[in-house]
Amino acid sequence: MENPDVLLDRREPAGLSRLKLLLALSRTPHLLLDLATPAVAALFWLQAFPPAHVVILGLITAFAGYTTVYALNDLVDLRTDREKLRQGGFQGTENYLDAAIVRHPMAQGLLSFREGVLWAAGWAGVCLTCAYLLNPVCILFFLAGAVLEVVYCLLWRISPFRTLMSGAVKTCGAVAAVYAVDPNPSFPYVLTLFAWLFFWEIGGQNIPNDWAELEEDTRFNAKTVLVRFGPQWAAMITFACLSVAVFIHMILPFSATRHVPLTYISASVLVGIYLLLLPSFRLLRTKDRSDALTLFRKSSYYPLSLLITLAITIII
Repeated sequence: MENPDVLLDRREPAGLSRLKLLLALSRTPHLLLDLATPAVAALFWLQAFPPAHVVILGLITAFAGYTTVYALNDLVDLRTDREKLRQGGFQGTENYLDAAIVRHPMAQGLLSFREGVLWAAGWAGVCLTCAYLLNPVCILFFLAGAVLEVVYCLLWRISPFRTLMSGAVKTCGAVAAVYAVDPNPSFPYVLTLFAWLFFWEIGGQNIPNDWAELEEDTRFNAKTVLVRFGPQWAAMITFACLSVAVFIHMILPFSATRHVPLTYISASVLVGIYLLLLPSFRLLRTKDRSDALTLFRKSSYYPLSLLITLAITIII
């Protein structure tokens, strides 16, 4: 294993490699999948494709917002990530989606803190500008997501209920997308949408992600759900949250004011069973790290799969 202290002093050459490291800071492979979440939220509400300029502006806004928030996570957690690295952490996650390029490049010394701040600040400016052009209300959701992300990071050694912050962060982009295409959406729809994505994020993303750094979190006495309650309870909470998420998505059409095709509802249930319930049930039986990361990966494709399914049903 390469010496962690050597990693902290390592630097990559300039040019394209620097851009690649900055993209790694914002976990861009995962981020690109996340873009489907606000898209499916807006498309589900409209049951039609918005104008082209709204689509383009919305994609830029979502990309900039997620880029900022993911980078913000590593900026706030920099000292903690460096401590983990010095203790030989970040091992055994070769198939981990968030490590597809380079995992925690600032902590590994591949990017400076200044570069990370400039990267996050630049994209925050892009997000704020585009959000204002879509609907000024969207700015509030971006700021709320950023603040909640900081609070989430700061609660690492304080409370396992930090996972609630994570659930709320992931819903901000989706709710903002609805207001971007309709300034007066149905409140029951927004509330149901929030609940659906809230439980999906906790069960399919946040808690399974804890398995990726279980040893490090245990060593540093982190208050994650997995460390605080143990693998059995963590797996049970995961399965329960995803079961609730699949159920809420089934009733989401009842909160919408437009007709939702039955074919989409049926297909979405199958998607939920395959990408969420089956892998979470396997994790419930095994409590194994590899199964947790498999659930994390499959769950990451859940919004994209629903987006494709919804787009097909609208087209036909």
